[in-house]
Amino acid sequence: MVRGPELAGELVRLRPFVESDAERAWELVQDTEGLRLTGTTASFTREQIAAWVRDVPERPGRYDWAITSGVRRDGELVSDEMLGEIVLNDLDDDALSANLRLNMLPNYRGRGYGREAIRLVLGHAFAADGLGLHRVSLDVLDINPRAQMLYESIGFTVEGRLREVYRDGDRWTDAIVMSILEHEWETDSDAA
Repeated sequence: MVRGPELAGELVRLRPFVESDAERAWELVQDTEGLRLTGTTASFTREQIAAWVRDVPERPGRYDWAITSGVRRDGELVSDEMLGEIVLNDLDDDALSANLRLNMLPNYRGRGYGREAIRLVLGHAFAADGLGLHRVSLDVLDINPRAQMLYESIGFTVEGRLREVYRDGDRWTDAIVMSILEHEWETDSDAA
């Protein structure tokens, strides 16, 4: 069973991971700036990444999508190559909440792909015929103000700060906790 539906926008198409995504997923965990901005300190082997890509659609409590191009030419997708990943994890069926995570390969940052991917996932997360969630949260490192501005522009609200929770080389960095609620998303999507 593959988790999560395919979601399509103008710029991106989100689809469940397939085994051929392992190489691009490996590139994500080799991107030192991406690792730094997400607070990722673990290191991985190619085998671990290949196993993760293969097994992640079956893992409970989460939905993982590969972000691919949504551009079509003559009705056909131009490319199915992974540009990044977006995840809803820590799904809580009682609290109707989840956590959101986004990671783009370096060449695809700042081009609107992440923004559209987030909007597609939130639309699915809050829809009654989707996941029917009430709240989606995330944390963003204070060394990543560009990401914080993106999340705020989509409708996420700062809830607080986890002080010195991640390492950034020789210093500590804070995580800014943000969330968006179901009714806030409805208001935001009506204005879009």
